Amino acid sequence: MQRMTVGILIFDDVEVLDYCGPYEVFCSVRLNEERRREEPSPFHVLLVAEKNDVIRTSGGMRVLPDVTTAECPPLDILLVPGGWGTRREIGNAPLLDWIAERATEVATLTSVCTGTMLLGKAGLLSGRHATTHWKSLGWMKELLPDVIVEEQLHVVRDGNVFTSAGISAGIDLALIVTAEYFGEDIARSTARHMEYTYPESLERRI
Repeated sequence: MQRMTVGILIFDDVEVLDYCGPYEVFCSVRLNEERRREEPSPFHVLLVAEKNDVIRTSGGMRVLPDVTTAECPPLDILLVPGGWGTRREIGNAPLLDWIAERATEVATLTSVCTGTMLLGKAGLLSGRHATTHWKSLGWMKELLPDVIVEEQLHVVRDGNVFTSAGISAGIDLALIVTAEYFGEDIARSTARHMEYTYPESLERRI
């Protein structure tokens, strides 16, 4: 089985569940539930950061990335989470350039919560429909006036770009992406394994 590589960007003050929720989903996927312990997920997940240093999350959790942005291998999916650190990273030109470059290579580009702001500042959401954490919708409209902000949905798909509302909504996003790749039955099986309610009618497709 050829596994798909998912890169999850992390940075200081990233929101824990923004990245850990999708991480759990992608690592929990199995194409054969009967062989859950014998076979790996079809997704190979990597945590990516600018430097090979400890990342301190918004809640104080400390985590090490798997690879740096300079070392990162080709990706099939890029996920950009949010958190208080996005307020700083929207001014980080090298990181925004890296996101923009990778966006041209991946099959699926995703963000959770205020990670949407990083996609927008990287020039990837112009004219697109997208969403973010409900508390940041006003900020998103002000910061990204060329983006069509969806205020009522947890997950929005516009072409190959998926954005979600805040924090736990990243789990919904990852399950919907899983369904895109492997079908709804596999995604529902993953949600059941996680004892998580499968997202129903939360997505808008453009």
